[in-house]
Amino acid sequence: MEVVAKGTVFAGEPGSDNQSCTFPEICVLPSGRWLCTIRATKIKKSLVDNHQLVTFSDDEGKTWSEPRAPFDPPEVDGKAGVFRTSAPTILPDGRVICAMCWVDISDPSLPFFNEETKGILNSMPFFSYSDDNGQSWSKPELMNTPPFDIPFTLTGGVIVLPDGTLACQVETYKHYNDTVSPWRHRSVLIYSYNSGRTWGDYVYTSGDPENRIYYWDQRPGVMTDGRILNVYWTYDTKEAKFRNIHGRESMDSGKNWSDMWDTGVQTQPAQPLQMPNGKVLMAYVDRTDVPIIKLRASDDMGRTWPKESEIVLHKGSTLQNVVKKTMTDTWMEIADYSIGLPATERMSSGDILVVYYAGEQIDQTKIYWARVRGSK
Repeated sequence: MEVVAKGTVFAGEPGSDNQSCTFPEICVLPSGRWLCTIRATKIKKSLVDNHQLVTFSDDEGKTWSEPRAPFDPPEVDGKAGVFRTSAPTILPDGRVICAMCWVDISDPSLPFFNEETKGILNSMPFFSYSDDNGQSWSKPELMNTPPFDIPFTLTGGVIVLPDGTLACQVETYKHYNDTVSPWRHRSVLIYSYNSGRTWGDYVYTSGDPENRIYYWDQRPGVMTDGRILNVYWTYDTKEAKFRNIHGRESMDSGKNWSDMWDTGVQTQPAQPLQMPNGKVLMAYVDRTDVPIIKLRASDDMGRTWPKESEIVLHKGSTLQNVVKKTMTDTWMEIADYSIGLPATERMSSGDILVVYYAGEQIDQTKIYWARVRGSK
């Protein structure tokens, strides 16, 4: 594998409401347009001024459109909210669906995570559509049939299964002020059989019966034979430590899943994608020392990822890990990351496009892209 091109999607604007740019997602449209969404804010740890930017490139990353904020977060049950994350996906009919995570900010003084209860502010998925390659977007609509009565956040964009079924990927939390119930973390796929008009059926893709291991940030990728390969940012709550990335697969559109396996790779993955030659590529952030965004290849559908296949996309200079004893310590560490969250997309050429955020200071981060080519 080799990096054949790199560039900047958006450099942010120091001192402005866009100086902290994080959580990018990328979609390559049939026209060749690269469509990227970005979480922008003045201060990374701030929630109330979160907004989602959309930018695109029609010349394979050489230039990008001026970022716009086209999504207006509505009130839900009379409560104000913001869109904390967003992710676009191209649909079989040529439209783009953008999944967005709405968060309640009706009390601006509250942090997203409640240290006392381990709950989060009310969060739920919204969707917006574009039928003109991301130029304009429909009014955001709340998922019409939420199957849970607890907060649940998006872990990425909608995925399209081989038969055209859509799957919205989320994970479960607990209510902000719930002092009684435990937080039982589970990763979930919620299905739509009519291009997103209604949602209902769902399956759990992870969930530790002992509630010790949290399989955070699921990253499901659809392989060429139709199977779903899902990889997880794996956290041990008893030891307050991140474990190796874990993986599992489904051969029936997510209805049933294999046992989990340890990939041997640390620590935070992007969606795995399959190359024309059958190899599976996975971008990830290695946080064992200074954060490094890397990419590895697997010849056995994600069971093993030989170190000799590894290439480096970006290397930080400052250690961002802390000694963790509690979940609060972990949330504080995550909030201080200034490098991370790669997202991937396969191009028609077979190359892989990776976007990620990086900067030397937590509140001054840029969005970068890298194009990776594997052996044919």
